[in-house]
Amino acid sequence: MSIDWPAFTPFSALTGGVLIGVAAAILVLLNGRIAGIAGIVGGLLRPAPREAGWRLAFLGGLIAAPLLCIAAGKPPTIVVEADYPTLVIAGLIVGLGTRYGAGCTSGHGVCGASRLSPRSIVATLAFMASGFATAFVVRHVVVS
Repeated sequence: MSIDWPAFTPFSALTGGVLIGVAAAILVLLNGRIAGIAGIVGGLLRPAPREAGWRLAFLGGLIAAPLLCIAAGKPPTIVVEADYPTLVIAGLIVGLGTRYGAGCTSGHGVCGASRLSPRSIVATLAFMASGFATAFVVRHVVVS
């Protein structure tokens, strides 16, 4: 394995990580809510009184950010090396996993682990182990 040094961008990765952490901290400190995407979207399906507004604003920000990048003349380069049936199946599996895992990677990995939630730490370790195992199988078993 080798590192593609021209594509290695630690500053942008660090900046993005800090922005995600700050946004999650602001949401929990000012609104008392966890920035887990599955929970935010799920809460829109049966919104409690006065809950839909902040959830829609949060999701609007997720949609607006790449549109602002495009408007600024810096569209992200997106390369998807899968066909639509594979993407649909993968999306369904991820959705099923978020239901069984009581949350998604953003909720558990960013917010739960930072609060030292045992359930979130275990969930994050399971996400990471699954990712490592999948990468190993895809790169060394399937491709071989």
